[in-house]
Amino acid sequence: MKGLRKRIVARTTRAVVKVGSSLLVSLEEGLKRHYVRSLASQLAQLRARGVEVLLVSSGAIAAGMERLGMRTRPSSISEQQATAAVGQGLLMHLYEEAFEDWGLKVAQVLLTHEDVRDRRRYLNARNTLLTLLRFGVVPIINENDSVVIDEIKLGDNDLLAALTAGLTDAQLLVILTDVEGLYEGGPGGRLIKVVERIEDDLEASVAGTATQVGTGGMVTKIRAAKLASKIGVYTIVAKGTDARVLEEIWKGEEIGTLFLPEARPLTGRKKWIGFNVRAKGTLVVDEGAMVAVLQRGKSLLPSGVKEVLGDFQRGDAVLCRGPDGRDFAKGLVNYSSTEIAAIKGHKTQEIEAILGYKYAEEVIHRDNLVLL
Repeated sequence: MKGLRKRIVARTTRAVVKVGSSLLVSLEEGLKRHYVRSLASQLAQLRARGVEVLLVSSGAIAAGMERLGMRTRPSSISEQQATAAVGQGLLMHLYEEAFEDWGLKVAQVLLTHEDVRDRRRYLNARNTLLTLLRFGVVPIINENDSVVIDEIKLGDNDLLAALTAGLTDAQLLVILTDVEGLYEGGPGGRLIKVVERIEDDLEASVAGTATQVGTGGMVTKIRAAKLASKIGVYTIVAKGTDARVLEEIWKGEEIGTLFLPEARPLTGRKKWIGFNVRAKGTLVVDEGAMVAVLQRGKSLLPSGVKEVLGDFQRGDAVLCRGPDGRDFAKGLVNYSSTEIAAIKGHKTQEIEAILGYKYAEEVIHRDNLVLL
């Protein structure tokens, strides 16, 4: 794989850079204004090289903690929301000043997972971000922590960065953190330079930890890299304290851990179904149906459904679960949970006799089905 990184950055015209709270804030000094200026300088240099950049920045709650004189991260949802509301303005003000030194304008974009789960909002968010890039503006993206309960519970801007990369067709995701990268067996082990394929047991081998100013850990970064891999995006997890880290990455230096994308990444509608839409329920299927979907590329028919879990409507996303208890696919259903409960185990030609009507022959058509 000699020269791989140089080839990757050479063809990268759009990149998402994610910076975590641990880099932006410390309990001792509060917001690290010098780091914000350094980050702006590095991103400005990338812009000068012709690379469009989007910055996903944590730190709103941490910035609010400084403004409110807090020493520990608030535990209640309402306190986290209020602290984020106080901190977001301060954080954006610092970014605006830092990028202004380089003649660059910034835009605050606050997203929730609902903005990428709903198809129309997904397309609207995509168009907004791409238009900002066309205007030469640097979008600074964060979860809308001040109003969205689920997002604060997740505390996962690593995932948001991967979703942003997919949303904007970026070629590279760079996650800057306070460690060198992924270590074999955890901190203290050998640094893993390249991960060709993210196996299921990789997450289990890494202990995710939270700090007083952040909630992430290496587990969330692996999950983000896994999502990015499935949509064809390279990911580099690297130590962000080096003032030249992005310069070194764009030189092709082997710093941090590089995660490679899958050979057949998801694109377009299937990318949205697989990673942006929240599943509203689960269909437990038999062995034959699972094999047909996984190995023969077939649609899911009512005859293969054994059990219906959850309450959902036609057009909602559901998970497909095999007899071994593992979820192997996700797709958009042609029938509601009540309707599927009535036709499960029956042949396609019996649907109309049972329901009195027939929307489709399949419970989930192959075009709306994504393998997990």
